Amino acid sequence: MKIAFFDSGIGGLTVLHQAMRKMPQEDYLYYADTDHVPYGRKTKYQIRQYVQEAVDFIAEQDVKALVVACNTATSVAIKDLRARYSFPILGMEPAVKPAVSDTRCTKRILVTATPVTIREEKLKNLLHQVDQNHQVDLLPLPKLVEFAESSSFNDGQAEAYLRDVLAPYNLERYCTVVLGCTHFNYFKDSFHKILPEEITMLDGSSGTVNNLYHVLEQKGLLETGSGNVNYYTSSRSAEHLRPSYEALLKRLDDMLTY
Repeated sequence: MKIAFFDSGIGGLTVLHQAMRKMPQEDYLYYADTDHVPYGRKTKYQIRQYVQEAVDFIAEQDVKALVVACNTATSVAIKDLRARYSFPILGMEPAVKPAVSDTRCTKRILVTATPVTIREEKLKNLLHQVDQNHQVDLLPLPKLVEFAESSSFNDGQAEAYLRDVLAPYNLERYCTVVLGCTHFNYFKDSFHKILPEEITMLDGSSGTVNNLYHVLEQKGLLETGSGNVNYYTSSRSAEHLRPSYEALLKRLDDMLTY
């Protein structure tokens, strides 16, 4: 049986990458809803429809667990999915809690995400629970998803965009930047060029994968497979994209120092 990862596009590969490092003997399925990317500017109704259609397909592929490796889809649809399917379903949320809990961080925290994630009650409720000192500021970065999906990693567009949107912020007042969308992880090198050296970048990928491991362990679902990944885009086989997806996984390997 396979562990499935779902995202609107290539962002969820950053979470799959973490899982493959922690559980290299498992078999995986990766599903990118490329017909409807980006989710961050869609309506909640549209997102729910897209996610349900995708997971209906995934559920037929002999999967034992699903990671909704998309913060936007998690914030809008995770409750519906858990009510509909019997296998474990894990979601993503911006790593606000570990950021706020870090006692070394005495300055402000900048949480970046898609516009939908920032608007949704799920993030507002999380902030209400953990941001007791009102340390957190929110910043939508919708264009980063578009840059990632068009493979605009090294042409300077993302860096220029980040410099523009971060210009109004006195970055010396911050100790942590939370990358609250899985697509944003591809641009850690761009963030690294702009942010002061002492700022920490956090994302939720490793926490989600650690949680996945514990859930599978508790349910006796850890297995020894071949480490294979099957790729799908919007309910279609995407084996022709394997080379480009594997190149993206290699890019993530190269950025492990950030």
